[in-house]
Amino acid sequence: MSDGGDRRARKKAATRALVLSTAQGLFAERGFDAVTIADIASTADVAVQTVFNHFSTKEELFFADRAEWVAAPAEAVSGRAADESPEQALRRSLIEIVGDHIARLAEPGHRGMVATVAVTPALRVHERELAETSRRMLQTALAEAWAELLDRKPEEFRRAAGLTSATWTSTARAVADEYRQPLPSAAEAPARAREAAQLVERVLLGLESALASSETLNGRD
Repeated sequence: MSDGGDRRARKKAATRALVLSTAQGLFAERGFDAVTIADIASTADVAVQTVFNHFSTKEELFFADRAEWVAAPAEAVSGRAADESPEQALRRSLIEIVGDHIARLAEPGHRGMVATVAVTPALRVHERELAETSRRMLQTALAEAWAELLDRKPEEFRRAAGLTSATWTSTARAVADEYRQPLPSAAEAPARAREAAQLVERVLLGLESALASSETLNGRD
């Protein structure tokens, strides 16, 4: 990339960071529903169109850089170690995601984010959309991983991967939802996180055992 291209990329990244930090600061200060895109643009001293150049909706702004969990399960499966099965990698990832999510309720910023989502219908809808994006990514990763292991085509594992991604991610989400409401105190968060992670592990181990004997996984669907 040329020096000019480097400068443009840095400027674009700096503008995105400015818009994002401004928006999330306003959300924390005033509440999500009370803030408009125009408010964000004015406070950041940029045009409204500049905000939309980087983020298509307020909901996207709210969750930006706060949703690493969306890609994490698929990345864990695709990037697993040679001696780790796809199921083991997925289980490890989901346990980590749930445990970290609950443990971070000890942090004021994370607590505020979770509390805001709980009382804002538009954010709850967007969170579900992110969860579906995560599930689809995981479905693709699992189908590809199983196909590679068994020297088959990924399409042959579409159904098994779809069922597994839906069941396993729904389990993790249900546990996270249960253990984050009502919000624990900062002192209670670590113990609640351990309990939540242990529950996810127990349930997923059972699902993993069932999956191992499933005819669907063996391609006889």
